[in-house]
Amino acid sequence: MRYNLIRKMDISNGPGVRVSIFMQGCSFHCKNCFNPETWNFEGGKEFNNNIIDEVLDLCNKEHINGLSILGGEPMHPNNIEATTQLAKKFKEKYPNKNIWAWSGFRFDEELKDKEVLNYIDVLVDGTYKDELHNPTLKWRGSSNQRVIDVQKSIKSGEVTLLK
Repeated sequence: MRYNLIRKMDISNGPGVRVSIFMQGCSFHCKNCFNPETWNFEGGKEFNNNIIDEVLDLCNKEHINGLSILGGEPMHPNNIEATTQLAKKFKEKYPNKNIWAWSGFRFDEELKDKEVLNYIDVLVDGTYKDELHNPTLKWRGSSNQRVIDVQKSIKSGEVTLLK
């Protein structure tokens, strides 16, 4: 597993000031993707326990609201195990901070039984569709994507959008 970039203070990928990690590797290759440098699974840098520790240390500041996990594709079969490890360790250390994640995979289809959902608070799901691009949308690039309250969705058994 590899990652592309860690942002120590990100204000564009979720609410408040956050730490963001961009996982490396994506098979969707959406037209006009904002991050095509993350597509190659062989690119980026090695993801290991030292990187998890670095991300957790960066989050250990009062002004950091949470962690954002993007890509590439963090839920790709090549990446989901590492994404799950990071999310689990983050929630164990910071139960009062939130995790936002972005994935081209759908919550109620490909991701519904994945352990990683136990740790994620908000998931923006669905591939970016250039023909549905709308710059006025918050947290997503195209109107087919959903901003899901994951924990409410798990409890209710149906997709619950973030309000």
